[in-house]
Amino acid sequence: MSGSTFGKIFRATTFGESHGVALGVVIDGVPAGTKIDVQKIQERLDRRRPGAKINGKANAAVTARSEADKAEILSGVFEEKAEGTPIAIEIRNTSQHSNDYANLKDTFRPGHADYTYWEKYGFRDYRGGGRASGRETCARVAAGAVALQFLEQAFGKKFSVTAYTLRAAGISCNKIDLKAIEQNPLRAADLDAARAMQEKIEALRAAGDSAGGIVECQIKGVPAGLGEPVFEKLDAALAAAMLSIGAVKGIEFGAGFSVADLTGTQNNDEIKVKGSKAKFTTNNAGGLLGGMSNGDTIIFRVAVKPVPSVFAEQKTVKRKGDKFEETNLKIQGRHDVCLCPRIVPVVEAMAALVIADALLQQRAARL
Repeated sequence: MSGSTFGKIFRATTFGESHGVALGVVIDGVPAGTKIDVQKIQERLDRRRPGAKINGKANAAVTARSEADKAEILSGVFEEKAEGTPIAIEIRNTSQHSNDYANLKDTFRPGHADYTYWEKYGFRDYRGGGRASGRETCARVAAGAVALQFLEQAFGKKFSVTAYTLRAAGISCNKIDLKAIEQNPLRAADLDAARAMQEKIEALRAAGDSAGGIVECQIKGVPAGLGEPVFEKLDAALAAAMLSIGAVKGIEFGAGFSVADLTGTQNNDEIKVKGSKAKFTTNNAGGLLGGMSNGDTIIFRVAVKPVPSVFAEQKTVKRKGDKFEETNLKIQGRHDVCLCPRIVPVVEAMAALVIADALLQQRAARL
């Protein structure tokens, strides 16, 4: 299978399946001497893992599957520093219930990649979706944690990547309070909205249904000039990174699709002098001009589809020999109801991988 490597210089190759022995990632291009703290990798994985609690409270939005998601560095780090060689990280699976998926051996779940994997390869791992499972993202989060450590050392304390749930189950945040993100199970930036989201999601779980949402991300402290013009723009790289996340179906930057209804004078971000530097008075561009960072906050939003594994009965097809026949399916097992809170750390990880790669490319662009 091709397509498991992301990046040009700072490269991450993920491996493993939802119900296999382990998942993991091999990271190439980490500059030698970069300090690598395995505990920081573990903290990022803990935010993504199933069964995790926030402030002691279980999240009604996520699966009951409980995994330790313990990161083990196999290579590339010596005395807490990157050696400049490939860094391999392994995360063992410990809570697979593969029998929950026995009825899916020949049946294709609506909204999943079952049918397309079968048509492409003529074979598929039906246990939890195999390689197409959202569990693959734990390897991305581990790689992103390494990228974040590199970026924090390169850019200093001003750099940060912060994602949060902006909308879930049809309910939007009315304000953006970054301190609220880790104080509620939805990782929403508005505590009042989070409570309403949680109530709606609990009702959907009881009804055997699921919900989608919107995750917003802010990247601060990126200097102007990162990104490669024309075909490899920074916004194009970020879009590719986000759309590679299984449940993400769309992305917009800055003012996004609303620019279609603006005039040029309304949409343009005017520039003024502040001290000895140029500063933008607004940020409709989302921190990006000509495919390169402009020094302002990079801000984008991704649309997250409803979880396709719903417990209501659905119509689908199953294989019978070399033909298909119609059938009804009621999915079993342990599944998320809304992916937004667990996609938040994945969005942050993929954003960090993009910026780390862009920084290394920029170092080769000029004297």
